[in-house]
Amino acid sequence: MSAARDESGGRRAPAPLRFGYGTNGLADLRLDDALGLLADLGYDGVGLTLDHMHLDPLAPDLAARTRRVAQRLDRLGLGVTVETGARYVLDPRRKHGPSLLDPGPDDRARRVDLLLRAVSVAADLGAHAVHCFSGTVPDGTDEDTAWKRLAETLTPVLEASATAGVPLAVEPEPGHLLATLADFHHLRRTLGDPEPLGLTLDLGHCQCLEPLPPADCVREAAPWLRHVQIEDMRRGVHEHLPFGDGEMDFPPVLAALAATGYQGLTVVELPRHSHAGPHFAAQSLPFLRRAARSAAALPGPAVPGPSVPGPSVPVPPHGDPSATPEGSTTA
Repeated sequence: MSAARDESGGRRAPAPLRFGYGTNGLADLRLDDALGLLADLGYDGVGLTLDHMHLDPLAPDLAARTRRVAQRLDRLGLGVTVETGARYVLDPRRKHGPSLLDPGPDDRARRVDLLLRAVSVAADLGAHAVHCFSGTVPDGTDEDTAWKRLAETLTPVLEASATAGVPLAVEPEPGHLLATLADFHHLRRTLGDPEPLGLTLDLGHCQCLEPLPPADCVREAAPWLRHVQIEDMRRGVHEHLPFGDGEMDFPPVLAALAATGYQGLTVVELPRHSHAGPHFAAQSLPFLRRAARSAAALPGPAVPGPSVPGPSVPVPPHGDPSATPEGSTTA
């Protein structure tokens, strides 16, 4: 995934980044209204979280409802990625439960079924990827067992992804078994580097806990990038923040992302701000476009220079679980 080259072999300017907004940050809107809002604001696409209020993956007539959404996306000119991070879509009492790591095989099978449904929906929508995550390690489960469960449960999903031609993009999530880029590579090697397996890179998570700066994380992740999420964040605190409220230096990060040749959506991820979703959707796109213009003015195809560690704030290897309230520190 490199920047395009002209006929003489020289490097062309990277293609413009494509920005979307996540429906988990527009949970108080009907899906038709949310899609119309994003099109009116000028977004290129949408990160569609399958949830009880937005294309419920468990309600009847999913295929017919998906066709209607596909038609709506086509009329609005919106691209789409399918996300599976709904908090209570499977269990009304347990956030993100059950997970791929649960001790009970029937519980794990329910999460696998959700992901298989997501792959089918994504194929019918023409989505560029299906997003998922590992889940937290259950109490009483050792990490070796957890990794074995993750590999086993993802295998049928990857097979379905290969058949559908839609990549499965696993997200490193603070506090989960698969929390970092290093953990993603561990899973990739464990599974034998299957072609459908890709990466969802949340740039705020890089700011929060990765040892490298976010721009260097982008460069390291480039060959496996299938989906990107973006928001502001502070070092050592897993809290998704509106742009300008955190510590991220966005132009170098966007320059690095553009230089990879990534052509999927870069989706704003502000689920805790859904109460004011239209406001933050309207604010976010102009911010990103300004940052992208600044990124284009930076020297070189990406920010030059050696990789250097991020700020020296102590961060445990797996950060702070998303299952706990955001805003708590990892220190």
